[in-house]
Amino acid sequence: MALLRSLARALVINGKIETTVAKAKELRPFIEKLITMAKKDTVASRRNVASRLGNDTESSAKIHNEIAPKYKDRPGGYTRVVKLGKKTDPTNDKAIIELV
Repeated sequence: MALLRSLARALVINGKIETTVAKAKELRPFIEKLITMAKKDTVASRRNVASRLGNDTESSAKIHNEIAPKYKDRPGGYTRVVKLGKKTDPTNDKAIIELV
């Protein structure tokens, strides 16, 4: 869970991160649920998003003030996973996950 939190914070702050395919696939539903929650913009949703991001004020403010309003009319699919190709070891396949 701590790894997902740190990856989610990095994705929210930077908009795009490079990681392994497995981590990107695991991060995708986590961050999409956070953005859907942030679209409601209530006190409860702000608290839930902040607690799931590890009470990081910078990333939770950015997800509410910049990212969620951008996706207000979009029903889902806020992220994109782009595989960077096969490496020699299949456990180290790299991917880029980014906000659409």
